Formats: sequence, structure tokens, C-alpha cells
Amino acid sequence: MAGVNKVIILGRLGKDPELKSFDSGDKVCSFPVATSEVYTDRNNERQERTEWHNIVLRNRMAEVASQYLSKGKEVYIEGKLRTRQYEDSNKQVRYITEIIGLSMNLIGGKAENSSSTPPVAQAGSSPKM
Repeated sequence: MAGVNKVIILGRLGKDPELKSFDSGDKVCSFPVATSEVYTDRNNERQERTEWHNIVLRNRMAEVASQYLSKGKEVYIEGKLRTRQYEDSNKQVRYITEIIGLSMNLIGGKAENSSSTPPVAQAGSSPKM
């Protein structure tokens, strides 16, 4: 039986995207995105809960994100969850869950210091301008 692994995130960047280029020509961009929900607790007081999500984009989407996104900008990402393990500097195995972006929509109109409208990007495609 096949499953579904789909994530939709609309939030703000917690820091500027980090773009890495490899000898193979591949590019990877990563950044955290915050999403918040507001609710009323048992004491009828307004509360806000923020979740942080690790986003990973590849190749053309990585380039677009590094060009148009910055800390505080709003972004819409559709993708899939992926958990991987790595060894930290103390030789302990750690796990990290990331959202692998398959499509991205930049929210908020024109980018600062640019006369072009931010594009929509999808994995394996050029941005739609």
C-alpha cells in the first residue's frame, strides 16, 4: 500500500537562507521557518505557540530562495517530511526532521531592491516569472 507524505507550511523565515554549492553542480539551500497558532487556554487567556521547521530546497529552487528570501520574509512551501541521522562532534548519533521543498511560493509581492516580482518555483522546473 502506498502512503502520502505531504507537508504545507506558510510562515516566516527565522534567518537568511544558507546556499551551498557542490562540485557536482548541485545546490542546496536551508533555512528555518516559523509557524504560529493562537489559542485560548483554560483560564481564557490568549496564548501563542510557535513551531520551527527546517526547510531544505535543491538546485533551482535553492537559487531562487537565496536570491529572494531573507529573515522575516513570508514563504509558502509544499513538500515532504524526511528524517535523517548524523553524527555530531561528540560522536553521538542525532536525528533531524526536515521538510524537503517540492514547490515554493514567495509571499509579499516585489522583493526589496528588485524591480521583478518574486517567482513561484517547483522542483525540476524554472521559476514562473
